[in-house]
Amino acid sequence: MKEAAEAPAPRRRKAAPPRETVFAAAMAAIADDGLEKLTMAGLGREVGMSSGHLLYYFRSKDELLLRTLEWSEEQLGVERRSALARQVPVRERLGAYVRLYVPEAPRDPHWTLWLELWNRARALDDAARGRLLDIELSWHRDLVALLVEGASRGELRAVDAERIATRIRALLDGFSTHVAMGLPGSDRDRVLAHIDDFFDETLGA
Repeated sequence: MKEAAEAPAPRRRKAAPPRETVFAAAMAAIADDGLEKLTMAGLGREVGMSSGHLLYYFRSKDELLLRTLEWSEEQLGVERRSALARQVPVRERLGAYVRLYVPEAPRDPHWTLWLELWNRARALDDAARGRLLDIELSWHRDLVALLVEGASRGELRAVDAERIATRIRALLDGFSTHVAMGLPGSDRDRVLAHIDDFFDETLGA
């Protein structure tokens, strides 16, 4: 009797790379070529996935960008918490906060993501806009805490911390946008000097 042919072994589905790998690849692509050249197909080739698989995991390019920003902010948050926990004067920690906030250079990939998602914000749903706000509030809370601590130690002028923190973040956002866009006269060192002068004038004890 002729032996029955063995059934072919089921094909194993290729495992998706860790999502952190996708986020890191997206940031690297933005740093190298800019956000305008980041496509789902191109990113998929970098991580060994099809654009369809990426869409399966992230649903849309907007969601991928938002998740990538959240991942980048988590890493930056670790740096920020470490810098703010140092046993040094509040003014020095405030300077560290600013230097983490302001872009390193034009086309900084982290700030490129921020600018793109701010631009898309009206098209995002309420939940996505809420996630962006959560990131903003984490920076705001840390700044308020610094201002309160500085005043309590007599290192900074006593101010309405919530109100001044809102103004400072608006100042930082404006300067950071100029640095990220590479506007003339808005190089990082010059911007940091302007911010330091503002702190001296506004918060000097």
